[in-house]
Formats: sequence, structure tokens, C-alpha cells
Amino acid sequence: MKVQKSFKDEQTEGVLYIVPTPIGNLQDMTFRAVETLKKVDVIAAEDTRNTKKLLNHFEIQSPLVSYHEHNKHAKGPQLIERLKKGEDIALVSDAGMPGISDPGEELVKEAVEGELSVIVLPGANAALPALAGSGLSTEQFYFFGFLPRKKKERASELERLQSLSATLVFYESPHRLKEMLAHVLEVFGNRQATIARELTKRYEEYIRGNLEELVSWSQEEEVRGEFCIIVEGTEEDNTENLLWWTHLSIIDHVKHYMEEEGMKSKAAIKQTALDRKLPKREVYQAYHVE
Repeated sequence: MKVQKSFKDEQTEGVLYIVPTPIGNLQDMTFRAVETLKKVDVIAAEDTRNTKKLLNHFEIQSPLVSYHEHNKHAKGPQLIERLKKGEDIALVSDAGMPGISDPGEELVKEAVEGELSVIVLPGANAALPALAGSGLSTEQFYFFGFLPRKKKERASELERLQSLSATLVFYESPHRLKEMLAHVLEVFGNRQATIARELTKRYEEYIRGNLEELVSWSQEEEVRGEFCIIVEGTEEDNTENLLWWTHLSIIDHVKHYMEEEGMKSKAAIKQTALDRKLPKREVYQAYHVE
């Protein structure tokens, strides 16, 4: 067990700050976020050109480096070394909370594994405003993010999710929205749902109705912008059966498929990774370290 005291007086190593940025409306930038970006030694940004515009608006002079999906394996260790040397680093994404459906997740994991301090600032985010404004239940919700692009993999995930009673929260891009909504309708049936589009921006919209109506809307309208899709959960919750493996370690999870269902190790590792939404290499490494 490790305990992080985020605001201890003496800090010999650097701090990784997770700094949310506006998803559209610049007024959603917090005072604390601006001050943090001004004081850190460097800002790691998903797109330095996009972030530079934000920094210019708030007169922030801190240097920028890139950290994104395509260079994270090379840049991550470099940033961790800078933290160990005492530099403070702010991680930002193009919009919203870094680390949520975002490559920043890996940098946070590396910092935590290195017992470095990670301080997360609250701020702009698309999922929670969309959920709160959806008109659907907010008592329990399950954030999924982006569904897989390939239909077979997407079907597998939707079948896994269809028994949840919690309200479901998805992200989707405009060019895949029609196909995604049609597939959700096919697997879930005609549930109530809400599309939240262009949140905080001038053309913000909530489209509320059932899935059949939303599919028709997506086919008739010119689909543009960034989307959150909120879908009603089922009335019968089979979560226990759906997440039967929660009490198992990764190793025991893999062994279950091998011993109980006769899978080869490769197939068992792949299925375990799908169940847990983990990279296959992470499950492979955990299993083979035993």
C-alpha cells in the first residue's frame, strides 16, 4: 500500500498535475488551472499547436512538449525522469480531463508506479454535463467512452453492457455516430437515450427521445460536432453475472478460461483483456510473471 500526501511541505521530486482544459467555452478554465500552468516547469500537451492557442489567451509562458498516442512510449519515460529530477509537469489534452479516453492514462500509471505525486485538478469534462442534462437516471452510471470501431468487437462490448441497469455514457465521433446508434438500437432494443452535442459551445444541443427516434435524427440531419450519448440502463441488472470475475486476480482470470473452458493461453489472455478492458500485453505480462 502506498499513501500520497499531495500537499506535504517538502517535495524533493516533481509533481505531475492533471489539468483539465475547456471543451469549448474558454470561460470554463478555472483560476487554479491557469495558475498551475503558469508555475510548472513544462506542459505536456496532446497537440502543442492547439494548446499554444489556449496558453496565449491566458498569457501563460510555460514551455510545451508533445505527449500523445503516437509518441507516449518514447516521451513517457522522459517525462518521468524529469519528475524524478524535481521538475513539475502539467498534463493537458486537447479538451477536457486528461487521462479519460486519452493517452494521459499511461503517464499517470507510470508516475504512480514510480511513487511520484499525481495531483488532479477538477474542471471541464463532457461526460458529466451530458449525463446531468440527459433527463435519465444519474443515480448509477457506467462510463464507457468510445466503442470499438469494428462491428464484431463493438457487438461484443454492447452484448456485455446490455444487462447493466446503470445509465450508460458513451463518446462518439460524427462520422461514426449513425452506425453506432443503429448498432446500439439493434442490441439494446428501443430504450430512452439522449445525444448531447457540442457541449458548452454556441451550437450546444440535447436531442432526447428513444433510440429509434435518435437513429432517424442522425440519418436526417447533417451530423457535426463532438457527441456524448447517454443510454438508459435495463430494468433488470445482471451485473453479478456480467462481472463475475471481479474477485479474481488477472492470473486467476486467465486460468479460469484455460481450466474451465479449455482455452489455450493466447485465447484466454485475449478474453481476459476484453473482460477487463486492459491491453493484451498487460495481461500477458501479468500472467507470465507468475
